[in-house]
Amino acid sequence: RIIDAAKATGAEAIHPGYGFLSENQQFARACADNGIVFIGPSPEAMAAMGEKVPARQRMRDSGVPIVPGSDALEDVEGAVAAATEVGYPVLIKASAGGGGIGMRVAHDEKELRESLEAAQSTAQRAFGNATVFLERYVDSPRHIEIQVLADTHGNIVHLGERECSIQRRHQKILEEAPSPTIDAATRARMGEAAVTAARAVGYVNAGTVEFIYSNGEFFFLEMNTRLQVEHPITELVYGVDLVVEQLRIAAGEVLQLRQEDLVPRGHAIECRVNAERYAKNFMPSPGQVTGYREPSGPGVRVDSSLAAPGMVSPNYDPMIAKLIVWAPTRELAIARMRRALLEYAITGISTNMCYHLAILDDPDFISGDYTTHFIEGHPELIAAAEAWEERKQPFLRVLRDPARAAAIAAAAVAVS
Repeated sequence: RIIDAAKATGAEAIHPGYGFLSENQQFARACADNGIVFIGPSPEAMAAMGEKVPARQRMRDSGVPIVPGSDALEDVEGAVAAATEVGYPVLIKASAGGGGIGMRVAHDEKELRESLEAAQSTAQRAFGNATVFLERYVDSPRHIEIQVLADTHGNIVHLGERECSIQRRHQKILEEAPSPTIDAATRARMGEAAVTAARAVGYVNAGTVEFIYSNGEFFFLEMNTRLQVEHPITELVYGVDLVVEQLRIAAGEVLQLRQEDLVPRGHAIECRVNAERYAKNFMPSPGQVTGYREPSGPGVRVDSSLAAPGMVSPNYDPMIAKLIVWAPTRELAIARMRRALLEYAITGISTNMCYHLAILDDPDFISGDYTTHFIEGHPELIAAAEAWEERKQPFLRVLRDPARAAAIAAAAVAVS
């Protein structure tokens, strides 16, 4: 029906967004078969990076660092042999899919034997592909991703890194750019590795190469063959509209960006605003939105389709908005995000905005010394978020008065 609509309206191209169509090889092929440009990579590039086992093999052959691990596992005895070679603990991962679905950590042979079949069953149910493999479990890693742009003329550039280590159940909830832990030399090395990865599969358009980073080393994790949810923080730091670049590339234009000109400026943070009850194990909170007011001001951006009155459906992902800020320094970006979260008013449903406020106040986050285990290692954030709920009440009472809300937010941030 999408193809029919495009043909009926005379559309020359389709942008798939970053949802379920963005990495759908069949949809990309259907566009090509009907003379419509798919604004994204080729189906072949999607396939090359779509399964982790062959993608790992390709990266290894191209000289991109990968986590020590195995190829596809045939049976439990093969898994035991591979784990003995790699060294415990190991991570059992599905070759297809993503989002951490089916991942299991095995600290010894007994746990490996117990977990392998369950991991295969989960992979089969979730992705229709039971193939799993092993990776050495990297303790206390950071999740760093590199944005790349590639045109149809062989030009590829990277736009630095995004720090994506603030995760809950392997799902990102807060991202920042640049990473507070990556220096210029490491950024250059990771960027070069990302460009190599993209070139290895003949990649075209916008893509993201994800890495695990620990103790000064980085390893290829996977490549997302689409625009990422968190792309706005890269746009703000590098002054590049990634969607515009996607359109230009899809139109066959030569990439005008030069690597030497792409230097990060300032700092950006994105908070994913989810409809959920963080105090009740992050239970989804669908329902009727009775009041809605977005924050505003210099360096503040909101990406959302939400309005009041409106309805948040229980049938989809709980993310209802993205709140993004930019400032000249990380310290100022944190302060600006704090103020924006206080100003942002949504009534009728519960959100995780006060949980974000608790994260921003945490000493480990402020210092930049955190890993992907940050959320599970800071259970006290729940109580801290509940305390922020009390401080946020005045903003909800002045829902229809943005100027007054902004003044109260400024005062609250100054006091904090």
